[in-house]
Amino acid sequence: MNAILINRKLLLGGAVVALLAGCATAPGMTPGASEARNNLSRLQADPQLASRAPLAMRDAEAAVSVAEQPDADRAVGQHKVLMADRKVEIARAQAQTRLYEDQREQLSKQREGARLDSRTQEADQSRAQAGRLQAETDSLKAQLAALQAKETERGMVITLGDVLFATGGYSLRGGTAGDLNRLAVFMQENPERSLVIEGHTDSVGSNQSNQVLSQQRADTVKRYLQSQGVAANRLAASGLGEGSPVADNGSASGRQQNRRVEVIISHR
Repeated sequence: MNAILINRKLLLGGAVVALLAGCATAPGMTPGASEARNNLSRLQADPQLASRAPLAMRDAEAAVSVAEQPDADRAVGQHKVLMADRKVEIARAQAQTRLYEDQREQLSKQREGARLDSRTQEADQSRAQAGRLQAETDSLKAQLAALQAKETERGMVITLGDVLFATGGYSLRGGTAGDLNRLAVFMQENPERSLVIEGHTDSVGSNQSNQVLSQQRADTVKRYLQSQGVAANRLAASGLGEGSPVADNGSASGRQQNRRVEVIISHR
């Protein structure tokens, strides 16, 4: 009887440990998502603003709902939170603009000149803020498009081909730094962003030599961005060698695609 009780306890203890382990591995909500939800809830609860920008409110609700979904990839999750924050700010600015415009119309009917001027100025300022926020969002999208950044499970990724380097080398070729210069400008204009720089090679040569070369190329890109004014604490470089091919190493074109540096843009 005692043996049966001991076995049951052991089985129950093992089940609890397994359950806790499963919970520990599940990705949690991205930091900042709760704050985005709180900001949106306050806006939705404001009786003067809640119904004045319905389309922007729906956009904000959709963006916040996406940001609240746990994401195993930290960079992707942070990008979603940033977009949710922007959508909430835009919704608030548009609602405030319409509030001030409604109040201005009311005051106009009442012929209250002084108060009308004040509300007109507030409406203009709120409209300017909404326009500025929208312009910042559009600018961010345009900058990423110019860098040919692609949305992936890991976040926004820029791929730099092997034309940056001489065959088998890690020094930048002359006249090939255009993309790096654009990337440096992007980083200067978006100080909340950081980069993970990863070097990759094809399968020609030994694993060790490929790993070393990939690290050297990643370090070269990092040093160049630092020379253009990007702080070192916003840059991380690593060499992954031949371990993450994107094409078949059995052909020349495939090997060329595998010789690359990938830059992952994240939100600090």
